[in-house]
This record gives sequence, structure tokens and C-alpha cells, in this order.
Amino acid sequence: MAEIVVYTSPFCGYCHRAKRLLTEKGVEFEEVDVMQNPRRRPEMVERAGGRTSVPQIFIDGEGIGGCDDLYELDRAGKLDAMLGQS
Repeated sequence: MAEIVVYTSPFCGYCHRAKRLLTEKGVEFEEVDVMQNPRRRPEMVERAGGRTSVPQIFIDGEGIGGCDDLYELDRAGKLDAMLGQS
């Protein structure tokens, strides 16, 4: 199973959509709320190549971007393989 980290904030609709898709896929993920844990925001920005928006999603250490990018991977039929569900 892939290691998944999702940086979020509580009032972000895109964050909720991304988490819902991952939950529907039946995968576990670590959620890092950057509002509750502001010291983790610089970590997110560094890992995401300077991007500051949430969500920022990482699968096995690879930054895949945000919610739209996650859904695009799913539509293209690539997400399941990345999640180890091929």
C-alpha cells in the first residue's frame, strides 16, 4: 500500500473532496492540518516546490499536486496503480 500524505485546512472544500476520493478508494492517508499545525506549513511548501495552497497531496513521497490533479489521475486510470491497487 502506498504512503499518502495530504496537507489540508479545515475550511477547504477541495481538501474535503480529495479526502473523500481517497476514502472511497479504501486507502489510508496521513492528514496534516496546516491550520492546527502551522509549524508543518513550511514543510509542505518545501515539499510542494513552493506551492502554498491546500490540499497538497503526496503519494510515496511524490508530489502529485492538489485535488484537481488527484481527480485527473483517477480519470486517466493512473491513480489506482499509484495507490498500489492495480
